[in-house]
Amino acid sequence: MVDNPVEVVLTLDRELDHEVSLVVYGRGGLRLGYEDPLEIYSATQDVDGIIRISQLDALVEDLSFWDAVDRTNQMLEPKGLYITHLFQEDQVFLRPDWEQFIVPVLRPPTRWLKLFRPHTIDLILTKMMRGDDAQDMEDVAFLVRHDGITADDMEPAFAHVRMPDIPELREAFERALPRVRQILASRGALN
Repeated sequence: MVDNPVEVVLTLDRELDHEVSLVVYGRGGLRLGYEDPLEIYSATQDVDGIIRISQLDALVEDLSFWDAVDRTNQMLEPKGLYITHLFQEDQVFLRPDWEQFIVPVLRPPTRWLKLFRPHTIDLILTKMMRGDDAQDMEDVAFLVRHDGITADDMEPAFAHVRMPDIPELREAFERALPRVRQILASRGALN
């Protein structure tokens, strides 16, 4: 099976001519950022990123980066692959101090692209943005099992999650919360 997230990342890396730091999340981030990820993650067609506020101005002004993203998307379009959804950190469910806990992503090796992923606790929070979506809850179960995340780990994150002030997103969080707590109680088993 073709590993789509790896192809997207390597294509972008080839199009860059200078170092760029990017935090990946979503299923692409799960594929790239974890040992022994589920095979299904290799088939995701995109790689999503979080733009840290600390890098926002520099990245917005980095026209070469955006041109490289455009070229990457054009090259991969025939395969249905792309790099997409580059959200500012304040547009994603995260802990206020999430940036202190980002984890380097070393696979695949890249020249210019320096990849990171959010800590598993923060990735679980991002998976709550679409409510109790079945696919996202499967991903939460994987994360809980993979890293042994417990309710004690997550409850402070639930209490202090930073989320956009959008009623639909707050409602999504409230819909996801009981389901994620159930997954935590069952240690990552989906019931």
